This record gives sequence, C-alpha cells and structure tokens, in this order.
Amino acid sequence: MPLLYTPMSSVYFWTILSYMIFLVGVGALRSKRVESQEDFSVAGRKLSTFVVFGTMLATWIGTGSIFGNAGKTYEAGIAAWILPIGALIGILGLSFLAARARRFPAITVQDILETRYNKWARVLGAITLVLTSVTIVSYQYRAAGAVINLVMPQIDLDSAVILVASFIIVYTALAGMFSVAYTDLAMGITMIIGMAVAVPYMYSAAGGYSGIAAALPEDHLQLFGPIGWVQALGLVLPPGLLILGDANMYQRFFSARNEGVAYHATLWLLIGVAYMEWMIITAGWIGSALEWQGGQLDVPGRVIAYAARDHLPVWLGAVLMTTIMAVIVSTSISYLLVPATALVRDIYQRFMNPSAPERELVLLLRAVVVGLGIAAYIISIYSERFLEVALRAYTIYGTGVTPSLVAALVWKRANAAGALSSIVIGVATTLIWEFGGYGTSSGVDPVIPAIALSVLALVGVSLATKPPATEQVAPFFQS
Repeated sequence: MPLLYTPMSSVYFWTILSYMIFLVGVGALRSKRVESQEDFSVAGRKLSTFVVFGTMLATWIGTGSIFGNAGKTYEAGIAAWILPIGALIGILGLSFLAARARRFPAITVQDILETRYNKWARVLGAITLVLTSVTIVSYQYRAAGAVINLVMPQIDLDSAVILVASFIIVYTALAGMFSVAYTDLAMGITMIIGMAVAVPYMYSAAGGYSGIAAALPEDHLQLFGPIGWVQALGLVLPPGLLILGDANMYQRFFSARNEGVAYHATLWLLIGVAYMEWMIITAGWIGSALEWQGGQLDVPGRVIAYAARDHLPVWLGAVLMTTIMAVIVSTSISYLLVPATALVRDIYQRFMNPSAPERELVLLLRAVVVGLGIAAYIISIYSERFLEVALRAYTIYGTGVTPSLVAALVWKRANAAGALSSIVIGVATTLIWEFGGYGTSSGVDPVIPAIALSVLALVGVSLATKPPATEQVAPFFQS
C-alpha cells in the first residue's frame, strides 16, 4: 500500500509529537525529585493503587498486543481471542504473589533470588533479564518508528526509529520510576479511552457484522478457527509465564505504598488487561474487514493503524494513532528502566562497589539507561514480525527465571541448586530448540519443552539435594 503525504498525516504527526513533548516535560520536572536509587527505581515506595495499576497496564500492553496480536487477528480472524488467555491466567496467579513480594524490601527481583537462593541466582537472573528486556525494547523502537513513518511518510523508517529511540532513552534517563509511573497512568487512560471511542466507530464504518462477514473469509468469523491446540499453547504460554515473573510487575509491587496497594492494583490489572487485549483484537478483526485486500495486506501487524488512517475521521484517527504510540512507548520505557536497575544494583553495587553513594548510583543508572537504549537500537533491525520476536523473548525469561522466582515465594523446599538448574535449562532449551530447528521440524513451540524441563529441573534437583537454610526461607513465609 503506497504511503502518501496528506494533510491528515500532518495532524497525526503533530498530535503524536505534542504528546511526546508533553511526556518529556513531565519527566524533566519530576527528575528534580530523584535523590536516591530507591527514588529512581521504585519511586520511593510511595505509589497508590491506581497509579500502580496504571503503570502496570501501560507496561504490559505494548507492541506484542497492538501489532503482534492485531497481525495474528488478520491471519486467523476472531479466533485470536485466545491470545490474552495466558496473560490473564498469569495475572491471576500474580495476584496471590503481589502482597508477599511487596512485604520483602527489594528493589529488583534479583534481590529476592539471592536472598532465597544465592548470589549466582542473582547473576543469572540479571543476565537473563537484561538479554530479554533489551530484545523487547528493540522491537518496540521499530514499532514506534513504523507509526511515525506511517503518519509522516517523508520520514523514512530508519530515521523514525532513531527519533523515537532518542525520545525513549532521554525520557527514561530523566527521572526513572518517579516519572514513568505517573505518565504511565496518563498513557493507560489514553489507551482505555482511545479504544473505547475508536472501536464502535470502526464497527460502524465496516457496516456492522454483516459488512465484516461479507469482507472476511468464513473461518475468520469462527471463535475456534484455524488455530490448533499445539499452536495455541505456543501462543498463550509465553506471555503467561513472562507476566507471572515479569521484573516490571515486581518493580511496581516494590514501588507500592504497602502490600494492600500491590494486591488491589493487580486485581485491577486483570480487568484492565482483559479489556485492552480484547478491544485490540476486536479492532484488529474489524480493521481486517476494512483493509482485507484479499488477505495480502503489506504489513498485517499494522492493520489497526491502517484502518485509523484510512477509515476514521481526522480527529479520531489522531486519537487512535496517539493511543498506539502510547501503547508502544510506555512498554519501551519500562523495559529499559528495569534492566538498567538490574545492572547497577545486582552487578555494580552488589559485587563491584557496595558502598557507592546514592548520587553516584543515580548518575550510573542514567548512564546505563543510555547504554542499553543504544544497544537496543543496534539490534532493532532484527525483524518486523513483532509477535514472533516477542514470544521468543517472553519464552527465554518465562522459562528461565519465572519458575525459580515463583518457587522462591511459594515453595519452602526450593533451593539454590534447583533454581540454578532451572534457569540454565530453561534458557538453554529455548535457544537450542529455536536455533537448532527443532521447532520448525516438529511444529512444537520452544516454550513447551523449555517450561517442562525447567520445572522438572527445579523440582527434581531441589528434592534430590540439601534443603535451604532456615534463614533463607523465613523472610518469605512469615505471617
């Protein structure tokens, strides 16, 4: 589909740019309040329920949803409704862990891993987190660049990626969680309202159900369409495993005022994610009817953006385009902040300079944000298949770290040997299965063997070796 400049493009572009400038201004103002590592990383542990909810929602709903899930909807039709199921089950499980996690005075999930297991669990957890997060940030850059290129075609994709990467890096480095949490709340509200307004209008523009049914193939109208159960597991398990152990979610728990705030925010998150994910899939389904083109859309993942550009009035198109950008940017910022915190706290402060002053740590956090942001940009050319790349990143973390992290909070018998075995085997199995071609030859997604072997290693090795010391278990199981 040719991308031509129109006056509408200018409206979309300047609306998005104004929104981004507003966010930078908020970050600059709040940066003056950052005086310590705790301020930068966990907002001084002062966030309220709805701020925690808003920042968790904005963090989770990202490119994998707005481009990946929308693209899958274009390919499979309304049967894509199953895509959020794994995440919703993961959030439900997370609600039982939220208060217990907040009770522990941590800044990173690696604080939990070392206290519960040993220092090597901290190191392996940090390495896995950094590799996963930088990968996730890289495709967020590309997605945000694609939106800029779509609304202002004279800005080529490479230049657009540089523009948004620069914004995300600068914004994240300014004020950390103190800024991110409150602007995430604003972006969460933008998402909720934007989808609520746009979807009914898109439905009307498509001619209602009869118009959608006339435009799409019959199997795209079936709730259980062309997605087999093995493929379904490969689609729903990675996000479910990721969110259950997602360092971003736990960092929000650590930022909450108290245990009750963390717990109630997670319950609200369950509702918010269900609403946003299914609204995005609905928008992708309706957008598919509006932009079907014989099933040969140039980039299926952009189906919602194409529909916004081609079929909505200018004001509503601008709202939806800004919503899409908010979805992408909020996730990028969070996944850049968390690995920077891990490197500074879990590697530098823990092993290299334990007595580093707070001012030095804040400056180093900002420098590491910039470094990781540049690294993410370098690998951002990897792929435009957003859902595919997302699922691989989710699988590496979800099968490597999640089992050990959850066990640290719920299973007294889990020990260091089991945790380390689980992390190594989960990551190694994912990589071997993916790059060894076993997934292609067998049709089985890497997440299935990886999570099975990871959990088996955790349980089997823990039971076969010495139980953990009382002092390792006590902080997590006190009433």
